[in-house]
Amino acid sequence: MRMRLMLLGGGNALGQALIRLGAEEDIGFLAPRPPESGWDAASLTQLLDDTRPDALINLAYYFDWFQAESVSETRLAQQERSVERLAELCQHHQIVLVQPSSYRVFDGSRATAYSEKDEPVPLGLRGQALWRIEQSVRATCPQHVLLRFGWLLDDSVDGVLGRFLTRAEQPQEILLADDRRGNPTPVDDAARVIISVLKQLDCQAPLWGTYHYAGNEATTPLALGQAIISEASTLHKLAIEAPTAQAHAARPDAADEPQHAVLACKKILHTFGIKPRAWRSGLPSLLDRYYRHG
Repeated sequence: MRMRLMLLGGGNALGQALIRLGAEEDIGFLAPRPPESGWDAASLTQLLDDTRPDALINLAYYFDWFQAESVSETRLAQQERSVERLAELCQHHQIVLVQPSSYRVFDGSRATAYSEKDEPVPLGLRGQALWRIEQSVRATCPQHVLLRFGWLLDDSVDGVLGRFLTRAEQPQEILLADDRRGNPTPVDDAARVIISVLKQLDCQAPLWGTYHYAGNEATTPLALGQAIISEASTLHKLAIEAPTAQAHAARPDAADEPQHAVLACKKILHTFGIKPRAWRSGLPSLLDRYYRHG
């Protein structure tokens, strides 16, 4: 890898997966520790003035965007301003910006898979913030790759998977939508995709733009929950054997969470040669790591 790579957010689950996978391929990252209060416009300006990497992978707000149950409007607004400044700095220093986004930019009103050509209409605060961030990156920093991911699953104790497994240890009913659809995407698979994109950018290929990536085989939260319980129960004692079906409309997050969140991944396949991997094959190692670290 000729490019000097900087990773913001090396301490979170996707950052850790990226560092782990990079090490296997002899790809290293500058991964600075964030200031006490997190990255803001001033600290980012100082950082990039001092380091001048060739490419920057911005996972600084990964947990809030992909794993947190909810994020305040104030916090999202601060993150928007920081990414706006980051895009300006990347453009100024001619740094390639790799920026994650999410299926949340769509409203989930169509039953067929969303492609990059479909118009985003985000529902909740998070989706709206991500859509504004995407627009600001596109307008400010032409040398960008925006990666929209499906339902990301990681091994953090307080993430989506961790919260589910903690509840499954209690003898209580777990309700999950059986008429909501999306693509589960293990964090190691998302890291593989980022590494593959970086390798091609390292070959000076100007493949800028927006791409979708999500694990192979769309499913429902109910079926995903069943698969997780089935796999996890071989590693750890759980109190429930299966989740209970509930309609999307009855879910407490129905106003924020797209009912149909399936992403079409043809563009990333045709441009980068990245094939979607089956999410089921990634569950055993993900759960093994969760229970070893938990």
